[in-house]
Amino acid sequence: MSRPHGIPLPSARRSSDSNETESAFDDDKQGQPRPREGVRQLTGAERVRTLVESNASVSLTLPGAFDQEEFGTGLPAARTVTPDGDVILLVSGESAAARAAAHAQDDDLTAVIEITDVAPVSVPHRIRGRAWLAGWLTPVRGDDRAACAALLAERRPVGELLGMSESLDAPYSGRPAWMMLRLEVGEISVDDLWGAERVDPDDLAAAEPDPMVDHETELLQHLSAAHGDRIADLCGLLGAREAQGMKGVPLALDRLGLRVRFTGGDPSAAFDARFDFPEPVSDICGLRRAMHTLFSAAGHP
Repeated sequence: MSRPHGIPLPSARRSSDSNETESAFDDDKQGQPRPREGVRQLTGAERVRTLVESNASVSLTLPGAFDQEEFGTGLPAARTVTPDGDVILLVSGESAAARAAAHAQDDDLTAVIEITDVAPVSVPHRIRGRAWLAGWLTPVRGDDRAACAALLAERRPVGELLGMSESLDAPYSGRPAWMMLRLEVGEISVDDLWGAERVDPDDLAAAEPDPMVDHETELLQHLSAAHGDRIADLCGLLGAREAQGMKGVPLALDRLGLRVRFTGGDPSAAFDARFDFPEPVSDICGLRRAMHTLFSAAGHP
């Protein structure tokens, strides 16, 4: 089956008088700080893959549906990415999306997944980014069901997997049946703290989620609550002028470094600074060593 193209995505687009990609953040005039140049970063495919595998809010819509209120699916219970780059979604068997996918059979049923990434700490401009994945939606059938269920259970263990039933109508143990849907991805767009760009679906299939994705929320909240003074002192690494009167909040964390949002009395003076780790980290132990090195450089032994 060939991948779909031409499905509109409500994100990155080209300006009529510029070669630069516009940002949804610019449209909203939120003043979202952008990163300073010269820092290491995850690729667009890695950032999207990480969002798909994260706990960020996700919604699924069917463009062109006659009644969008009816066909909006709400929040899938779980999702993951297959080795081929398809996105597997676990949805209620009673949802409009499940019914539409089952009714469509092998017809083209286009769908768009929107993922909204919100910082887990209190910070100005709290939305860190959005990603959109568009493609064809079909039920997971036959032998693929066991493999996809195992993949979901490995990546995102959820009790709903125990309630899956072959029937979309009959309840299972007093609960609605759950259904797995496959989105064969044709177009991907991301607009986040790094900027707006398109991502090739083949690159998504080859990318790996960041190893910190399952720990980021807890770690950022801990850093903010217990080590606020150390985070603020990181501003001293940027120079004396930048450090005057600035407060810092840990905003994002991945295997390559820590991003901090610095704010002062003037809201327009807010900016993000990215602090690279000496080397990429792959686990919590490596992260502790990297953070110790970072804080030592800022004057905290």
